[in-house]
Amino acid sequence: MTIAIVGAGLGGLALARVLHMNGIDAVVHERESSRGARSQGGMLDLHSGTGQQAMRTAGLIDEFHAIARRAGQDLRLLEPDGTLLLQEDTPDDAPLDRPEVDRADLRNLLLDSLPQGTVRWGSAFESADNGLLHFADGSSGTYDLLVGADGANSRVRALLTDARPVHTGQNVVELGIPDIDRTHPDLAAMVGRGNFWVLGNGQSLSAQRNGDGCVRIYLSFHNTAEDWFATSGIPFDDPAAARERLLDLFDGWDSRVTALIAAGGDTIVPRSITTLPVGLTWQSTPGVTLLGDAAHLMPPVGQGANMALLDGALLGLALAAHPQDHLAAVREYEREMFERTSAAGRQSAYVQGILSSPDAGRRMLGFFQPA
Repeated sequence: MTIAIVGAGLGGLALARVLHMNGIDAVVHERESSRGARSQGGMLDLHSGTGQQAMRTAGLIDEFHAIARRAGQDLRLLEPDGTLLLQEDTPDDAPLDRPEVDRADLRNLLLDSLPQGTVRWGSAFESADNGLLHFADGSSGTYDLLVGADGANSRVRALLTDARPVHTGQNVVELGIPDIDRTHPDLAAMVGRGNFWVLGNGQSLSAQRNGDGCVRIYLSFHNTAEDWFATSGIPFDDPAAARERLLDLFDGWDSRVTALIAAGGDTIVPRSITTLPVGLTWQSTPGVTLLGDAAHLMPPVGQGANMALLDGALLGLALAAHPQDHLAAVREYEREMFERTSAAGRQSAYVQGILSSPDAGRRMLGFFQPA
C-alpha cells in the first residue's frame, strides 16, 4: 500500500511516525523547501489525554518531557484596568497535565524520529485523481491512500466535502518581544513564566512566554468583519506607526498592560481567524481521508494541535491493525475522529464565545474556577 501524506505539520508527522513504528512506509509531501523555511509559531500546551497520548503512541513521550516546560502551565488573568482575577503558579513537582512546548521543537522531534527521505520538501501538492498525485512542478506520483494533513486551506479536503473555512469575527495582531528578561525585566516579571491574559469588552491581549526567551503577544479584536484590517488604520508596513495605532485601539487600558504593545518588535503580523463548521463529517471514500485542521479547523484556544496529533496517531494505529484493508481502517478512524473532534469543537466555540463577550474576564474566571 502506497500512503501519501500531504503536509508536514504535527498531525501528518505523527501519522508517519506511528506508521514507521509498525513497519509501514509513507511519504510526506511538504510544499515548504525545508524544515526551517518559515517560523513555526509559538507555544502549544499538550494535554495529557490527547496530545501527550499521541506522543506516547509514537514512542516519544520521554523525548517530549525533555523539551516541555512545566512552568508554562502558569496563568495570570486580568481585566483591562489591571485588576488581577486569577493567578495560578505551577509547583516544581506539579504533574505535566498541560505543559507548554515550542511548536518548532515539537515538530523537530517528530521529524528527527523519521527515516531520512520520508519528508519530501518542496513537494507542493496541487490535485489528485484516479490514484495519481499532481504537484506544482508538473511531476506526479501514485497513491493507494491519500491523507490530507494540509491545514486550514487544504487542497485535499475538496475530494471529500465542499466545506470551507469561514471567518469567526475575530482578527488578531501578533507581536513579539525578544529576550524579554534582559530587555524588559519589568514586563517579564509581569507576564510570568506562562500565559498572561487580559480580557476586555470585545478586545483581548494575551502574552505567552516562549522557550527561546521571547514573549509573543496576541491582540484580538472580536466581533469584527473579515476585511477589518483594511479599515483598521493599522499601517503594517510601518512598525512604529502600527504600534502607535494599536496603542490607540487599546486606549484606556492599564499602562502596564499596553507597555507590552509599545515594547513589541518590528515584526507585526495580522491574522484573520477562520473555522470549519463544528461537527463536520463526510462519507467515507476509498483512498482518501483528512486529519488536523484540514478536517476540523477550530478557534485557537488550545485544542487544534492536540486533536491533530491524536488524529495522526490513531489513524496510524488503525492502518496498522488493518494492513490489507485501508478502507476499513479509515472508516474506523473517521468514526472516532468525528465524535472526538466534534466535542472539542463545541468546547472551543464555547470558549470563543466567552472571549467575544462584554464580560469576558469574569466569564473566563468562571470557566477556570467553576462554582
